Amino acid sequence: MSPWSIGAVLIATMVLIPIVAVIWFALTPTENIWPHMLRTTLPRYLTNTAVLMFSVGALTAMIGTGAAWLVVMYQFPGRRVLQWALLMPLAVPAYVGAYALVDFFEYAGPVQTTLREAMGWATARDYWFPAIRTRGAAVLVLSAALYPYVYLLARAAFREQSGAAYEVAQALGAGAFARFWRVGLPLARPAIAAGVAVVMMETVNDFGTVDYFAVQTLTTGIFSVWLQGGNLGGASQLATCVLGLVIILVTLEKLSRRKSKFFGSARGQRPVSPTKLRGWRSYMVTALCLVPVIGGFLLPVGVLLTHAFDANQWVAPGLRKALVHTITVGGMAAILTVLGGVFMVYGVRLTRKRLPALLMPVTAIGYAAPGAVLGLGILVPLARFDNVLADTVVKFGFSDPGLIFTGSAAALVLAYVVRFFAIGQGTADAALGRVSPSLPMAARSLGRTAGGTLRAVHLPLVKASVGSALLLVFVDCVKELPATLLLRPFSYDTLATRVYAKASLENISEAAPAALMITLVGLAAVIFLARANR
Repeated sequence: MSPWSIGAVLIATMVLIPIVAVIWFALTPTENIWPHMLRTTLPRYLTNTAVLMFSVGALTAMIGTGAAWLVVMYQFPGRRVLQWALLMPLAVPAYVGAYALVDFFEYAGPVQTTLREAMGWATARDYWFPAIRTRGAAVLVLSAALYPYVYLLARAAFREQSGAAYEVAQALGAGAFARFWRVGLPLARPAIAAGVAVVMMETVNDFGTVDYFAVQTLTTGIFSVWLQGGNLGGASQLATCVLGLVIILVTLEKLSRRKSKFFGSARGQRPVSPTKLRGWRSYMVTALCLVPVIGGFLLPVGVLLTHAFDANQWVAPGLRKALVHTITVGGMAAILTVLGGVFMVYGVRLTRKRLPALLMPVTAIGYAAPGAVLGLGILVPLARFDNVLADTVVKFGFSDPGLIFTGSAAALVLAYVVRFFAIGQGTADAALGRVSPSLPMAARSLGRTAGGTLRAVHLPLVKASVGSALLLVFVDCVKELPATLLLRPFSYDTLATRVYAKASLENISEAAPAALMITLVGLAAVIFLARANR
């Protein structure tokens, strides 16, 4: 087997080890608390997780699909700005939106304070206001943060449809709603289903939002059972439940598209021509598209900005360290992820060996696995490896090196690589697939080695895609919270963990600068997506 095939197999093994480790710990617990969890906490964890998944999935499907249909099919005031502004909530992590929502609507927040002053109410007993930290509020926050996944895919699907199909439907007497329900929606259903599946997986992965709203899910259960209860087997069993839910989601999404095949004629296909709206209808559509932008982006950012005027918080030593740590681990993870993806895809294409080709699609499972699951599957094996390595070094007469991997940021970098390897691998596969086979063949015929051909031919042609993948992976690393909380060394804060720690102490002013930095990084990715999807 060539070095390229061996390297591809090793990369796949590294990505799959955390998943295998979690399943192994779940099957071989030292203290089996599964029967106890079945009687007590597991039904609550499952119920809350299922309610959040399906509620957020349904709400994001309605918001994302509706907004995509409006911006593709109609012309209205502000359409050119709103079609990209609807992507902006991707820049704000859901847990940041949760902190902003509570700060804005809580008893001491501006909404209730204004109501009391305007109406002359003295205390909370004088009026009724809905509770903020509830499961319903978590659904709203997660939906506001995640609907762009559905919107982006649905918008692309609607834009690719033929305008002739809608003209025929209109000629046959179909109204606006009938054209959407009977023509547009069935054709876009595969894309919408894929977006909803991603949203539901992100909902399962979320920790910061549900923890802040005190909603007990499977993810919060992993933290409780392992960190508070000290039971690795029980936490692994909960993690296996999470993996099972994710696998079911992916399988259902694939099955839903198995028999749904739609084809369009490439010859003479005319794009959809948006209908110009007039009068009150145009302003109503503008308002409808503006609502998710306000809830998912403008409100959280506005709340953060009101707390960010304290100049002392921007020069706090902890913030500077968190920024450096974030750039360091995120940058290293992004580089390793993309390089590993390019190496693996190139090795599979070059050698055409069966084993690496079979393993390559499996490496995408890390993206579906929640951060808490990966943290569990990485920390314990690495800690045992650290202990074995230290004992071996001491046995040969050297000083104890300590915990090399788990005592540093190496475990965190590894978790990011495993979690987001699908982005690097998928981007590399698509980019290298667009390179004409004749170019590397010509290079090899002129005496170039496989590595030389990669450097001289492939990389210059795919550098734009590689740069895009680097940006996307870095942004995801900056926002990742569950794995970071589990794997970071002591006193090693990133921007995400600093926001979580300060907001958990109800200190939004200290959390605001770090949250705004995360948002700025996310905005860079949104701008890139907007330019790539014009």
